[in-house]
Amino acid sequence: MVGRLIETPDCVAEGAAWLGLHHPPFARALLLTGPLPLRRQADGFTALLDAIVGQQVSVASAQAIWARLAAAGLTDQATLAAAKDDTLRAAGLSRQKARYGRALAQAGIDFPALRTRPNAEVIATLTALPGIGNWTAEIYAMFALGRADVFAPGDLALQEAARLLFDLPTRPSERAFRTMAEAWSPWRAVAARALWAYYRVAKTREGIR
Repeated sequence: MVGRLIETPDCVAEGAAWLGLHHPPFARALLLTGPLPLRRQADGFTALLDAIVGQQVSVASAQAIWARLAAAGLTDQATLAAAKDDTLRAAGLSRQKARYGRALAQAGIDFPALRTRPNAEVIATLTALPGIGNWTAEIYAMFALGRADVFAPGDLALQEAARLLFDLPTRPSERAFRTMAEAWSPWRAVAARALWAYYRVAKTREGIR
C-alpha cells in the first residue's frame, strides 16, 4: 500500500497537529518554528538528480551547483546521459556524482510507476542504482512522491535536531533513530519537516533545501 500522501499545506498541518498532540516535544518545537513547509516537488528524473546533487554538501553549495547545471542544460535527462566527465565536473559535480548522475540518466527508471509502489519497493528500486543510498531514496519518497510516513534517519541535521529537542546525550545512530521514529507513524515525513525546521531555528542554519 502507498499510504497517506502529503499533497497540500493542510496535510502538513494535520500531521503537525497530530505530532504535537501525541508527542509534547514536537508541540514545543512547533511553537518556535511556526507552520511547516509543504516542500513538494514534481517527481521524476530531475527530482532524483536534485537529491543526488544535495548529498553531503551544504544547502548553499547544492543550490550553487544546481544553478550551474541548469544554466548548462545538464538537468535534462538525455543531455546528462550523454555528458562527458569534464563537462559535468566543470558544472560543479564531483567525479562520483558525475558518475551517479549519468547512471541515473541512463537507467530508464519508470518514474510514473513508482507513484503506485509501496514505500519499501520505491526505496529498493532507487537504492539499486549506484550512488543512491537510503537517504537519497527517502528524500525522493518524501518530497517528490509525497509519502507521509517516510523518514530519513541517516540525515545528520535530523539527528542533531532530535538530540536537542529530546535532550539526548548524543546524536542517535541511524539504526536507533529509525526505531525512535516509529512512534511518529503515520506522520514520519511531517516529523522530519518539524525537525528540519527546528534545526534551522536552533542552529540558524538550513537542514535541507
